[in-house]
Amino acid sequence: MSVTYRLERRSPALAKPPQLDEAQQAVVDHPGGPLLVLAGPGTGKTTTLVEAVVERIEHRGSRPDQVLVLTFSRKAAAELRDRITGRLGRTSSTPLSSTFHSFCYGLVRHWQPAELYAGPLRLLSAPEQDVVLRELLTHSRESGKTQWPASLERALGTRGFAREVHAVLARARERGLEPADLTRIGHESGRPEWVAAGAFMEDYVDVLDWGGSIDYSELIHRAVLLAETPEVQADLRSRYAAVFVDEYQDTDPSQVRLLQAIAGNGRDLVVVGDPDQSIYAFRGADVGGILEFPTQFLRADRRPAEVVSLATTRRFGSRLLAASRRVAAGIGVRGAIDRETFERFRNPEPHGSAYGDGKLEVFTFSSSGAETDHIADILRRAHLEDGIPWSEMAVLVRSGVNSIPALRRALVGTGVPVEVAGDELPLRREPAVQTLLSALRCSLDPSRLDVELTRSLLMSPLGDLDAAQVRRLGRQLRSRERAAEDGERLPRPSGELLRQALGDPVLLADLDSDGTGAVKAAKLGHLLAKARRQLDDGAPAEEVLWSLWSGTTWPYRLRAAVERGGAAARAGHRDLDAVCALFEVAARSEEKRERTGVTAFLDQIEAQQIPGDTLADRGVRGDAVRLLTAHRSKGLEWRLVVVASVQEGSWPDLRRRGTLLQADRLGADGIVEPTTPMAMMAEERRLFYVAVTRAKQRLVVTAVASPEPDGDQPSRLLTDLRQTIQHRPGRPRRPLSLAGVVGELRRVTADPAASDALRTAAAARLVRLAECSVQGEPVSGFAHPAGWWGLRADSTAADAVRPLDQPLQLSASALTGLKDCALRWFLSREASGESARSTSLGFGSVLHVLAEHLGSGETADPDDMIKHLDGVWDQLQFASPWIGRRERAAAEEAIRRFARWHNSRPHRTLVGSEIPFEVETQLDDGERVVLRGRVDRLEKDAGGRVVVVDFKTSKNPPTGPQVAADVQLGLYQLVVETDGFADELGDGARSGGAELVQLRTDATGLPKVQHQPPPVPDEEGRMPVEVHLTKAVRSVRDEAFSATENDYCSLCTFVRICPAQQRGGSVLA
Repeated sequence: MSVTYRLERRSPALAKPPQLDEAQQAVVDHPGGPLLVLAGPGTGKTTTLVEAVVERIEHRGSRPDQVLVLTFSRKAAAELRDRITGRLGRTSSTPLSSTFHSFCYGLVRHWQPAELYAGPLRLLSAPEQDVVLRELLTHSRESGKTQWPASLERALGTRGFAREVHAVLARARERGLEPADLTRIGHESGRPEWVAAGAFMEDYVDVLDWGGSIDYSELIHRAVLLAETPEVQADLRSRYAAVFVDEYQDTDPSQVRLLQAIAGNGRDLVVVGDPDQSIYAFRGADVGGILEFPTQFLRADRRPAEVVSLATTRRFGSRLLAASRRVAAGIGVRGAIDRETFERFRNPEPHGSAYGDGKLEVFTFSSSGAETDHIADILRRAHLEDGIPWSEMAVLVRSGVNSIPALRRALVGTGVPVEVAGDELPLRREPAVQTLLSALRCSLDPSRLDVELTRSLLMSPLGDLDAAQVRRLGRQLRSRERAAEDGERLPRPSGELLRQALGDPVLLADLDSDGTGAVKAAKLGHLLAKARRQLDDGAPAEEVLWSLWSGTTWPYRLRAAVERGGAAARAGHRDLDAVCALFEVAARSEEKRERTGVTAFLDQIEAQQIPGDTLADRGVRGDAVRLLTAHRSKGLEWRLVVVASVQEGSWPDLRRRGTLLQADRLGADGIVEPTTPMAMMAEERRLFYVAVTRAKQRLVVTAVASPEPDGDQPSRLLTDLRQTIQHRPGRPRRPLSLAGVVGELRRVTADPAASDALRTAAAARLVRLAECSVQGEPVSGFAHPAGWWGLRADSTAADAVRPLDQPLQLSASALTGLKDCALRWFLSREASGESARSTSLGFGSVLHVLAEHLGSGETADPDDMIKHLDGVWDQLQFASPWIGRRERAAAEEAIRRFARWHNSRPHRTLVGSEIPFEVETQLDDGERVVLRGRVDRLEKDAGGRVVVVDFKTSKNPPTGPQVAADVQLGLYQLVVETDGFADELGDGARSGGAELVQLRTDATGLPKVQHQPPPVPDEEGRMPVEVHLTKAVRSVRDEAFSATENDYCSLCTFVRICPAQQRGGSVLA
């Protein structure tokens, strides 16, 4: 049976002509010659551009192929093409609009000799160029062909240096420089690094030519050189009767030269742009191009080009317009544009907004976590209460790599559907790609399979085990090893056993698979073994990746997630896009790198520091909130926009770019002045302006205002808005989410103060929620009492927390931790769940060491101590340079304060500094305890009594009552009384109290000293600290680690799993 297919061509629907205002109509009616159209946000620049093109074709006799329309992104070019086609009501044999790079590619391919490019000329993506540069730099160092200055030798192989070289080469091409020009300027300006860069540039261009590749800046440069030749220029000028350019503020000098060649000398050139939205200086864009357009493109009679301002905005109402004007007022210059026209551009009139005057809010929060929770709450309320579709909302940030991953996780976790454009992050940062690359790496090199990677792979989509299954499997492996050793030695840690089993899955064959995940783990182990065999046989990366991908149920699970819809579908689409992009890169790697191997492919992916365009055009799916950078938001609009994390130090980001090779100082004729802080601030303000002008109805700007002196603080840019800043302490009390509803219902159900009727109603709703499911999955895992704290039996472990047949060992800090919150002590000390040391702890450690040296008599000169401080200070890491400088000044003040205190104590005799102790004592219940630790300083007073001194560097000293009850000082005094310092003091020492010396706190030039008097025994002869010691020991022996609310809860690492906190939840094993 034959099947016949017939292609039916349908003419595009004819779009209705829009209603233009006076300024728009003036652009359409422009008789010819150069014209600059200044168009702010929402003023209808795209509509005006489309109508001007249609006017040339429909009423002035130009054919579609005689009109050249250029813009800067494929998406913008496609939108212009569709709109022009819609207005014309017919298609064209040639593209009606294209990007600069697409046009230049066609120009170079058309005019270059065929023998130079036998195959298609391949345009390198930014990540690919990054990798090529690193490879060539490494080769140049090994071969010695390019003589880089000796001071740069150690940097040649780094990614940072490759980015610096890329910036210099791009800058040179933007300025029309050849390698010899760069070398000459380097000699003339006394910059040997530019001399070397010129020689390297020549090799780099040769390598690209040999491989049939070209990068973006080289493409534009060659197109300019071609367009400036008489033959090509004559052809271009005869071919194009009119040239239109959108987003002209994004042009660089080489693109301006290209336009001069095509449409200079008074020809018909219409450019549209907004100097206040020039935000791509890091890519070479020069705002001077649009500001100086009138004098750069003269009319035929040599007069400056005409300038028209679109002065009516339809995007937002008066309130949002006024806020945007306040930001724009700080941006600055108007260049060659006359004042009246520029003022008309800067002050458009609002007209026809569907959302009234608009709403502006500025919020600050105490932490980034609170900021994210409040943003999620704002979005959910806007959707559920105001009816704004998810797709009409966006969250904008300054830095995609730094902000987007954490924000995406947090928003998705609160039930907000989020969509992130594929090119916001490097491919290697995609979770699905990370999983496959991790498996490929450990298949290539089994020694990389450490404990952390083992757990990660087991719980990845490849392994498909959950955390509980991994823990149970680890316990089962330990039990088997314990039985095999028959008590001769302790079994190895479960992590090590899991690592060994994944590397040798035969070890999992005899395990009971019921609930342990042994079968899944064994399948993953065999899959990795298969990948190793393929690699040993020389299989390429693409083939091995396909085996890893197709050898599991992961593809089917993703397909099922996509079919289910909702948040799971969005996540599934993103993972599928990322995996497809990875396979595309792997295939291209084999083609263009001539099968250099899997190691080279992994290095290429890992070296990609720049988001590529592999995922750029896969689109945004479904009804979801857009999460993107402010740079990516240009040209887009939403009803609700949240501009998040506007923090001082990151926005504005005033760090100098390219400080090593100083690409910004390379000019067309030699060295130029570096970019000034004022110019960088103007660029950052323009970016902020772009962000705040994306909202049609409601604009929310957020920042963190930390209560900590060295915490994050709001940006100075917030003051540009001149809006009252509202501070929201803590997190949303009742978040408008399923988890928030469940939490509130549970609180009411368990509240003895609530009425029986109210508690019954709340419980009934919890029952309904517990019974609700979607495709067999419960909508809430916390509505059912099975997941509630307090209703589950306490868990027990096979091994005691501390050996029962040995005295319990405790330090003073452990005793304090058990007294303040036993749960936090257990999670941080015994479970090793505490985060890394903070810089404040490093600050304290440095001062303690210096105090020890001074106290032991090595030196009494504070200036000498400060020299020692300088020797170690750079090893401390601070959130920003200004915090480091502030802390350095505080450290010096603390040292001088301490020195004065130390030298003014004739009534005390120093016994020693940093003295360790270990003493065993028996409690009233017969439990023996070993007290271990170290005191900062021991002194004797005039009566011979011993005083323990403890140095503190806290910014907030305790109160007098808190010092009197301090168990750490109490323990030190107990150690004195029980002859814990017999080696230093002899037997029978008596305590004369203890002191906290607050080195950060000034008390008339000396540190603040807080005294704890000697202990007074109770009626039973027990010191106060012994009561706390007994409770602490009992807590450890009974393994009853209860959560206790205290003043330090806000700083606790474990607040999200704490049953004493509203945000806490259970962790189910």
